[in-house]
Amino acid sequence: MRPDSRSDRIQVLVAEQAARRGARAGVVDVCAAAVAALPVGGAGLSAMSRTAASHPLCSTDDISAQLEELQLTLGEGPCVDAFVRGSAVLTPDLLTGELQEHWAVFADAALEAGARAVFALPLQMGAIIPGVLDLYADVPTVLDAEQLADALAFADLATLLLLDTQIVEADAAGGGPAPERGFEDLGAYRAEIDQASGILTVQLGVGIEEAFIRLRAHAYVQGLRLADVAADVVAHRLRFSRDAEPDRTDEKT
Repeated sequence: MRPDSRSDRIQVLVAEQAARRGARAGVVDVCAAAVAALPVGGAGLSAMSRTAASHPLCSTDDISAQLEELQLTLGEGPCVDAFVRGSAVLTPDLLTGELQEHWAVFADAALEAGARAVFALPLQMGAIIPGVLDLYADVPTVLDAEQLADALAFADLATLLLLDTQIVEADAAGGGPAPERGFEDLGAYRAEIDQASGILTVQLGVGIEEAFIRLRAHAYVQGLRLADVAADVVAHRLRFSRDAEPDRTDEKT
C-alpha cells in the first residue's frame, strides 16, 4: 500500500483527532475528522442490530445528536435504510418530494432540527453491519466522487475501531488489560473474526449476524478475548454445535 493512499490519509486525520483528545483513537475521532475533511456540518454514529436495541454512540453537535435519536426512535430515515439495505444512502436535499413521502415523519423533523442533506454510510464487516455513520449538512449538498470515497473510507475505519472496542470490552470482561494496537493491526482482527463468523454459520446453521453474536457470547461467558476465540474457531481448536456447548480440542484438523 502506498504511504499516500486514501486509507493512510484517513488514518492520519483520525489519529490527529485522537491526539488532540489525548486518547486512543475511537469512533468519536472518526466523526470529528470526517466533519473537518468533508463539506458537512456534523456527524453521528449509531450501533445497529437486528437482535438488540440500537443506540447512538457519538455525535459532533446537537443537530447530529438529534438526527441519530430521531431515526432510532422513529424507525425511519437514511440511517435505518442504510442498515437494512447494506449500502450508502445519499440524500443531497431533504426537501425532495419523494423523500418527504418516503420518510413522512423524519424528513420534516430533520429539517426542523437544522439538517438539509444527510449521508448514511453503513459500517460493514462482511455481511455484518454493526453500525451506521451519518453525515449532515445544513444546505443542499452533493458529495463528489473523491468526497464520497473519503466518506466511505471514514466508515470503513469506523468499522475497524468499533470492532476493536468490542474486543477491548471482551478483555475487560475477562479482567485482561486493554491491548494497545495500531491501525495496521485492526484489519487482521476483523478478517479473522469475519472468517470465524462464516465458519459458525455452517456449524450452527444460522445467519452471519447470529453467528457473530454466538461468537461474542462465548467470549464473554468464558472471559476470553473475542479475537482469541475467533482464532481458535479458524484453527479448528473450537467447534460450535446447535445442541451442545462448544467443544474445545488442542488438535488442529
